[in-house]
Amino acid sequence: MSRIVHRSLSHDYPRAVAGDGPYLIDSSGRKYIDASSGAAVSCLGHSDREVVEAIKAQLDRLPYAHTSFFSTEPAELLADDLVAHAPQGLQHVYFCSGGSEAVEAAIKFARQYAVDSGQAGRDVLIARRQSYHGSTLGALAAGGRASNRRGFEPLLAPVRHVSPCYDYRERGADETEEGYARRLAAEFEAEVQRAGPQRVFAFIAETVSGATLGATTPPPGYFQLIRDICDRHGILLILDEVMCGMGRTGTLWACEQEGVVPDIACIAKGLGAGYQPIGATLISDRIIDAVRSTSGAFAHSHTYIGHPAACAGALAVQRVLRERGLVAQVRTRGDYFERALHARFANHPHIGDIRGRGLFRGVELVADRASKASFDPALKLHAKLKAAAMAEGMLCYPMGGAADGTRGDHVLLAPPFIVSEAQLDEIVEKLGRAVRVVTGV
Repeated sequence: MSRIVHRSLSHDYPRAVAGDGPYLIDSSGRKYIDASSGAAVSCLGHSDREVVEAIKAQLDRLPYAHTSFFSTEPAELLADDLVAHAPQGLQHVYFCSGGSEAVEAAIKFARQYAVDSGQAGRDVLIARRQSYHGSTLGALAAGGRASNRRGFEPLLAPVRHVSPCYDYRERGADETEEGYARRLAAEFEAEVQRAGPQRVFAFIAETVSGATLGATTPPPGYFQLIRDICDRHGILLILDEVMCGMGRTGTLWACEQEGVVPDIACIAKGLGAGYQPIGATLISDRIIDAVRSTSGAFAHSHTYIGHPAACAGALAVQRVLRERGLVAQVRTRGDYFERALHARFANHPHIGDIRGRGLFRGVELVADRASKASFDPALKLHAKLKAAAMAEGMLCYPMGGAADGTRGDHVLLAPPFIVSEAQLDEIVEKLGRAVRVVTGV
């Protein structure tokens, strides 16, 4: 009996013992193609020697130095590298150990900026329904995923939530994409007015949604409208690119495709590709200037921020992405993947929607295509799909509750950037067999 408190206390997990490119290998020798990169983490697969050697070399030089005493070369170099390739205006980097911490820091930065800039009355955060921003209490409060919040509501800070970008289910039949974007922006404006424009300190959103909605993309112009509203009312825009950033959607930053620059951005997962735990919050000059001139320090810290080995690994990951042209490859492989998914599932009676960008795709399952009716959540179809896919030798990221927090099943597919077209075909074929097992078709 394992002494680990696993994600499910009623499940027996195989033991992963090795990696081979986009494959993981368990203790019985069985190989699984990692069609989701874990949780959109392992963008370079599981055996990149260049990254491993960079981490080993840093461990030989210096494994750890506490940031209350020292900075380190890999942390400084990684910060310089991230800023050099970030959207213009994001000039400062706060390192942490993962996505939840990156979001937690972003929210606290935004609130401290309000206080340090003489706007202490700004105490309202607005986020979106059906979002996921992490599991720590601040990030959980911002998140709009009902199943995660359940049981913890009394502990969560009050956060207002508006509608997500969910074209498949929430855009009207006669509504254009542009009209849908304007309606969503008008809803945000109305929520700002209800709260009081002088009380809202930030709006946080995933640029492209993660696991909760399965790679739903914003309608054209949405984020530009949101940016304009934020600017008009002095509200900070926080973009959560923990899952969709660092090349996953075909540009290094997902917001590049939206033509906007946030005031604060959160990254993790693909930043270090899973080789070491790392996340980062990038912050604009005006926020840091206000904090520096008033408080003199950000009122927040963790023991492992700026960990040298993690920063060395992440720096190697970012160099590999550029030197091997992998972000451009995400676009071409993503186009191929989209065509393959549509060829296999576009007319499937239980596939309602295929969506996403780059190597970040969602496939939504429905009981009936015409009505978009979801399967009975008691069936736990998403859990059965995960098990069926593993039985086929494939790892994917299914989730339930997309439609309304309870109903709706989808699977997130986010294979490593190094995946070949033949391996994408393998993913589509194995997913098709798993869908057949759980739906009978």
